[in-house]
Amino acid sequence: MTDELQPVTEQLQAESGELQPPGEPLFDPGAPLRPSGNLRRREIVGRLGTGICTAAAVLAVAVLGIVIFTVAKRGASAISLNFLIKPASLFGGPSGGIGPELVGTIVLVALAAALATPVGILTALFVTEFARGRPAQIVRAVLDLMQGLPSIIVGVLVFSLLVAGTGESGYAGSIALAIIMLPLIARAAQEVILLVPTSLREAADSLGVNRWRTITGVVLPEARAGIVTGIILAVARAAGETAPLILIDGVFNPSQFSWNPFVGNHAIPNIPVEIFTLSEQADPSSFTRAWGAALVLLAMILFANFVARLILARSARKLGR
Repeated sequence: MTDELQPVTEQLQAESGELQPPGEPLFDPGAPLRPSGNLRRREIVGRLGTGICTAAAVLAVAVLGIVIFTVAKRGASAISLNFLIKPASLFGGPSGGIGPELVGTIVLVALAAALATPVGILTALFVTEFARGRPAQIVRAVLDLMQGLPSIIVGVLVFSLLVAGTGESGYAGSIALAIIMLPLIARAAQEVILLVPTSLREAADSLGVNRWRTITGVVLPEARAGIVTGIILAVARAAGETAPLILIDGVFNPSQFSWNPFVGNHAIPNIPVEIFTLSEQADPSSFTRAWGAALVLLAMILFANFVARLILARSARKLGR
């Protein structure tokens, strides 16, 4: 029997990179462990993969740093209190501000969040708490497709439904932004709700609590911080969207404040479109104002992401306790 196993033993020893003299056992429990050729090769591949991942992460951080540095360097000279609260000069020039655009962006994004948040949370609840099998798969696929949908297509859709023949309006821009925010909020809420322990639902069921009372009294409070984080990240994404707003909320008076998005034939000033408009002008002062507006928008987005990370970290510490 030993003679029959010897070729197999030699083959295994050859594959491991270490040939042992014939007659010795293939594995000696008392012998010290030595790295084989396979182990060394795996270590090299592992270090190479770690190095590539680290380089990619450093590159991503470097790109973000270059963007922030460039925008801050070119736009810092335009930032002042008057730039943030005053409207643009009627005849242009470097003295104009972005007060109406800043207010209009807040109004548009706030209305979009008010429209997208309840729909997104209810969609997430349907997928996680009620739907099973094919319906849940279909809804998840639709959310994934909506998340990857180019924003210009959303703009064309809203333009054909709400703007063509009636004129631009603020609420049309908010609806376009809400469509962009909806899959982000729904997917974030879905992932957070799935993290709620099943034992909490089972305890509520054992007490005879109604299903909806379990959701509103147990599931949603536990997932609240994660849902808020998803909403903030969706708001940060929508605040920088330009393509749909150019089509449906792009012709406005930058020297007038506008608070009502429901006025027909009346677009609301907003920062993304103002940046695009200023960058297309030949006046050098317009470029300075465009960089300043870009710096304000970038600061808003970074602040929103920072707040979202703080809320997420606080929620993680709470769940850890």
